[in-house]
Amino acid sequence: MTDTKTRLKRLQLEDVLRPYPTSEGAAVPRGGWLRAIREALGMTQAQLGGRASISRQSVQDFEHAEADRRITLESLDKLARAMGCRLVYALVPENGSVDALRERRALALAEVLLQPTDHSMKLEAQGVTAPERERQRRLLADTLLNGSPRKLWQ
Repeated sequence: MTDTKTRLKRLQLEDVLRPYPTSEGAAVPRGGWLRAIREALGMTQAQLGGRASISRQSVQDFEHAEADRRITLESLDKLARAMGCRLVYALVPENGSVDALRERRALALAEVLLQPTDHSMKLEAQGVTAPERERQRRLLADTLLNGSPRKLWQ
């Protein structure tokens, strides 16, 4: 039951993430979103400050904080609303989907788990061929993917 529930959660998450760009395509503008949107709208810092009920200096501080990746979501949301925008917050998996992330992790973990045995077998002149070793790695990764999800991250 847990496996089915977990799989369903992943499928639902994939549906939610579909509209978002890939992590490579989601580059933040050099000076941050606040400044980029404000300037594109032709709005001064003082005007944005007035709309957000804060000072021009506070807007400048928030823009710098965003550019330095230390702004709070609450502040970002407040300023976005003042510009007629909506803050959209998401964690987008690097290089693909959540399932691809899990598969890469399972393959890497399988590699680590196979290394001691592989080394011992080679020392005893019982090493396997590269295709056979890859088959074993994939089988172990499949076992890890179908087992307890927590074991992938230990």
